[in-house]
Amino acid sequence: MQDSRLAELAAMIEAWPGLVSGPAPELIADSLVLADHLGGARRLVDVGSGGGLPGLPLKIAHPDLEVTLIEADQSKAAFLVQAAARLGLRGVEVVGQDSRYRESFDVAVARALAPLPTLVELCLPLVMVGGRLLAQKTDREDAARAERAIGVLGGLLEPALPAPSAARGSGIVVTVRKVKPTPAAYPRRPGVPARKPL
Repeated sequence: MQDSRLAELAAMIEAWPGLVSGPAPELIADSLVLADHLGGARRLVDVGSGGGLPGLPLKIAHPDLEVTLIEADQSKAAFLVQAAARLGLRGVEVVGQDSRYRESFDVAVARALAPLPTLVELCLPLVMVGGRLLAQKTDREDAARAERAIGVLGGLLEPALPAPSAARGSGIVVTVRKVKPTPAAYPRRPGVPARKPL
């Protein structure tokens, strides 16, 4: 962790009970595997941000990135606001789910959020046509199981890329390219995507 703010973020995460399961430095390093996959993205959304992973490490690595952290849990959202302020990160916004952000991001990222069919429904509606969803998974998850959901939501599944880290030895990045607008019916109301995946 070259940037001292990454070490400071790790210390903040470890001092806030219940944010993450696992050593914060390893989880931050795992988040940073996405840094090489962002391309020319300018606006990024981290869905289900929790302890700010992967959004905050990516913001530290790419200071010009505009980052929106979506987190419904109020305690975790409070941590995110405090962490961004203490680390002096400009261009970071913390929100709950908000329809104003529909199809407005170049890239959506998610780590440890949900099985892929559910994750796609929560994330892809936020991505503009031509943008991408980057989901951190392991090679044990069959991305092909989500192809129907991806198609319904306007996406196209690309080949998964290996992205191992200390926290995720068999880590991969599942990339979904947004090729057409997501139908207005999606995402369904909270809880439904998890109970009844597409």
